[in-house]
Amino acid sequence: MPQKSEQPSFAEILRDTDRSAVHLEMRDAYADNERFAAWRRGHRTDWADRTTWWRGFHEEIARAVARGVVVRRARVVSEPVSEYIRWEHYVSRANLGAGERIRWLPRRSASDLALPGNDYWLFDDRLARIHHFAGDGSLVGDEISTDPATLKLFATSFEAVWERGIPHEKYSI
Repeated sequence: MPQKSEQPSFAEILRDTDRSAVHLEMRDAYADNERFAAWRRGHRTDWADRTTWWRGFHEEIARAVARGVVVRRARVVSEPVSEYIRWEHYVSRANLGAGERIRWLPRRSASDLALPGNDYWLFDDRLARIHHFAGDGSLVGDEISTDPATLKLFATSFEAVWERGIPHEKYSI
């Protein structure tokens, strides 16, 4: 059973990370949000005006990358992709601008991989932040784990997805 502890914020965990932060996402849709709704209405980001898209999250990632932390995100997606995934692909430019590396793995290429049931962040292979979602894609909670078996599964599953994943700039939607 995963060990639970007091919930530090994402920023606090990332600030304590020395080498690596990896994020595995496996859902085809997450809860609606205003930025996604605006995109659906036709709004497009003015990438030349960083003040319109740069958020605290991007600043935290950029600071971590600047001090040598490698930040990677892998997304397992169904094809044809959902509208939400098309939007995520579009807004990933902000994550890349902060220094993240991103790969996409079509779900059909993941059939023989042992993947956990939840999305997660793994920090320095020492701590995981596991995300729990409702059926509608809304986040219902996070759980922190330092359980060695869980951490090993997460590290192994992420690397398997990363190896097969298509780099963002080569993955066409």
